[in-house]
Amino acid sequence: MATTTTAIILFTVIILTLTWAWRFLNWVWFKPKKLEKLLREQGLKGNSYRFLIGDIKDFVKMQNEATAKPMNLSDDIAPRVYSFVHQSLEKHGKNSFIWLGPVPRLNITDPDLIKDVLNKYYDFRKPNANPLVKLLINGLVNLEGEQWNGSCEMDVWPFLQNMASDVISRTAFGSSYEEGRRIFQLQIEQGELVKTVILKAYIPGWRFLPTPTHRRMKEIARDVNASLTDMITKRECALKAGEATKDDLLGILLESNHKEIKENNNNNNVGMNLEDVIEECKLFYFAGQETTSVLLVWTIVLLSRYPDWQARAREEVFQVFGNNKKPDFDGLSHLKIVTMILYEVLRLYPPVIALSRTSHKDMKLGNLTLPAGVQLFLSIILVQHDIELWGDDAKVFNPERFSEGVLKATNGKNAFFPFGGGPRICIGQNFAILEAKIAIAMILQHFSFELSPTYTHAPTTVVTLQPQYGAHIILRKL
Repeated sequence: MATTTTAIILFTVIILTLTWAWRFLNWVWFKPKKLEKLLREQGLKGNSYRFLIGDIKDFVKMQNEATAKPMNLSDDIAPRVYSFVHQSLEKHGKNSFIWLGPVPRLNITDPDLIKDVLNKYYDFRKPNANPLVKLLINGLVNLEGEQWNGSCEMDVWPFLQNMASDVISRTAFGSSYEEGRRIFQLQIEQGELVKTVILKAYIPGWRFLPTPTHRRMKEIARDVNASLTDMITKRECALKAGEATKDDLLGILLESNHKEIKENNNNNNVGMNLEDVIEECKLFYFAGQETTSVLLVWTIVLLSRYPDWQARAREEVFQVFGNNKKPDFDGLSHLKIVTMILYEVLRLYPPVIALSRTSHKDMKLGNLTLPAGVQLFLSIILVQHDIELWGDDAKVFNPERFSEGVLKATNGKNAFFPFGGGPRICIGQNFAILEAKIAIAMILQHFSFELSPTYTHAPTTVVTLQPQYGAHIILRKL
């Protein structure tokens, strides 16, 4: 009897081992080679698939080489921030693909195809997020002053981060930046750690290893969750006690959730649970701060480099608000030149340089037939720097191109999408633009500014497109 049982166990282990081995080989070799064959049959080009790693080794090497030194003062930043993909497109053409481990990533730069992908959000979904990346943000995005005299040189980047953090903290949670400072600092650190791990995510089982980076990421996630849990619990207790709801996003979210549960006979399975609320709070904190601060820092850098546009923007602000009046909502709608400038900054320096989607079934996209399992890369920065779409001055700062609006500037093509597009376009885009208009208007009212001789031009991606060495500016009080 014992011998029979042992034989059965041994047989089961052998079957399971063979099954796992087949699945592993299929994932790292047979499936990628099949997808490569299907892509090449349609005239698509790219490097040949290399076992397990694909193009990751070259990707990391080239990115490290690109970010090892600053670049000349130019807005042609794609070769630096997007070095491997940029080189791949030059080598293989626009209809080309790269390999993120065993996953082929097809670069989509045709505006019509980009529009198609963003609109067909049921067919082309966001790739499954790496569990380690989810420690930074999840939530809806992944669901199906000081007094100055004279002049002063300073790195404006951390100050703009602090300002954007204070704005989102007050708007979302009714609290000051001081109260949320620790959460912001932890989220910033988490973003840096995400950058270090994301390209290794395609190594089988790597994310499960207890490396110091992984342990720190999980520690940060626990810490942030604990802080947010305490904040949310206090607000929920106040809500249940009948206290007035605070007029902020968290208050609105909790009140709406509380109302929905009550309407369903206090069924706690309805509405959002604590974990859902925490993830949305993390998204508020990170996305609400990151995109706006990035937009502001590149706006100040570009207006420092182009003093004529800085002067035109300041003149418009003075005409609408004078030199002391705080900007109001009605006046902001009359800032045409400021709006043109912000659009051009978003075109040249989009906060997020690309979007990815995955085909979950065999799909038609234009003239292409995409098999399930192919990842699509919507290259925002490459499309928005494309000479064929934007003209010979595509890589030059020229807000005038937006003088008659986005539709006219793009000739009706989907060539400008810094906030994504389709039904899942970023819900915070209007808030970000509004906040940026207010901040820029108030800065122009009180200061003139220029690049410091110590400024080093080095755009780099840390989740969003940031100045690697800060943004050193000389400010002069008006």
